[in-house]
Amino acid sequence: MRKKVILYIVLVFFVFSLIGIRAPDSFPKGDYFVISKGSGLSSVANSLAEKHVIRSAFLFKLVVVASGNQGNLASGVYIFKKPLNLIQIASRITTGEYGLTPIKVTIPEGTTVVDVGRILEKYSISFKYDEFIKIAKKHEGYLFPDTYYILPSVSAEEVVDMMLANFDRRVAAMSNDLKVFAKPLTDVIKMASILEEEARTTESRRIIAGILWKRISIGMPLQVDVTFAYIEGKKKGEDISLEDLKIDSPYNLYLYRGLPPTPITNPGIDSISSAITPIKTPYLYYLSDKKGEMHYARTFEEHVANKNRYLR
Repeated sequence: MRKKVILYIVLVFFVFSLIGIRAPDSFPKGDYFVISKGSGLSSVANSLAEKHVIRSAFLFKLVVVASGNQGNLASGVYIFKKPLNLIQIASRITTGEYGLTPIKVTIPEGTTVVDVGRILEKYSISFKYDEFIKIAKKHEGYLFPDTYYILPSVSAEEVVDMMLANFDRRVAAMSNDLKVFAKPLTDVIKMASILEEEARTTESRRIIAGILWKRISIGMPLQVDVTFAYIEGKKKGEDISLEDLKIDSPYNLYLYRGLPPTPITNPGIDSISSAITPIKTPYLYYLSDKKGEMHYARTFEEHVANKNRYLR
């Protein structure tokens, strides 16, 4: 009788195990599952069961302990693209097989740190926007705009490091031109960030670069409108009022001479190159008409005439 009871218990446990090992019918195929750093076996097992990745937290713990891997739970972001049984899940989590595929993300030229943060938070479930702003704000201008392939598990710090490294590689290729131009890289990037917003073609950027560097050399304020976005969020093309011009901010380049305290965007390679290869012209003024075409003037009177001709 006792043997039958034991046999019955063993049989029930065997059947329970077979059923418990199978993937749940509601397996979250294609969803992300996050294991936080420092999570213990019980916490991971319970979370897996709550999210229907496994049927039994008890069996999961039993399998992991039996394999001797209870200390090898790899934290991070996982994706299970098809239903897996409990043993397969345990193997993935104890070996750090995340199953993630890099995502193609394009950061356009002229984006700010805030813009970059907003773009990336759409692609990464572990990316923290506030953390990114805190880390990246001091690097405005140096987060190189490009196409990147990132994992959905990428962190704010990893993104900043990746973009700064890309900037260093790209700028290193221009080292000879930078040396010849003989201005600090910080000034070059500030100027490039303005050019990124002021013009759309290489030629116009280089001509405007010549005009703006000339203004600095003669002690004339740069008088560009695009820096007002850093003061009060105005968009390119939005009218600047007389009240705006009175705002006491070092980014108000009508009141303050020289370059802004920081870059106002993250410029692309063409704007950086244009900043160090300016075209010398007799012009001191420029404007963009309603079609985006540039018009230049030697004197303020000519500039006013251009305004009346092309902007009214």
